[in-house]
Amino acid sequence: MIQALNVFTDGGARGNPGPSAIGVYVSDENNRKIAGFGKTIGIATNNVAEYKAVISALDWIIENKKDFPKTAKVYFFLDSKLVCSQIIGIFKIKNADLRSLLFEVRDREAQISLPIYYKHIPRDQNAKADLLVNEALDKVV
Repeated sequence: MIQALNVFTDGGARGNPGPSAIGVYVSDENNRKIAGFGKTIGIATNNVAEYKAVISALDWIIENKKDFPKTAKVYFFLDSKLVCSQIIGIFKIKNADLRSLLFEVRDREAQISLPIYYKHIPRDQNAKADLLVNEALDKVV
């Protein structure tokens, strides 16, 4: 039985703003892959792409939450210090677009009903999600 979901998210844009994509990699507490996907999201900034990756991961959890016990915990790992710090409330959000994306995050968190934690990690520890971003971008750029 899965006790924890480790959710690695990444977003990127080639140009800022520019063609952008998100990557989400989900594993269990034993680092066994549960899901992984990347997709393009049109023209966006890096920060918007980072938020959209978190939102897409939350959407995936909502769609699949019946498969996880009510005691499971969700751990998000982001290499964007800005987005992670905004989500956990350390940094204020001055940009209206990012603020509206945070509201989307909060709305989805409320639908999940599991404890959710966010942690900033160095970029080199986020290689699987980063690879999914770049694979998606390579198809369109």
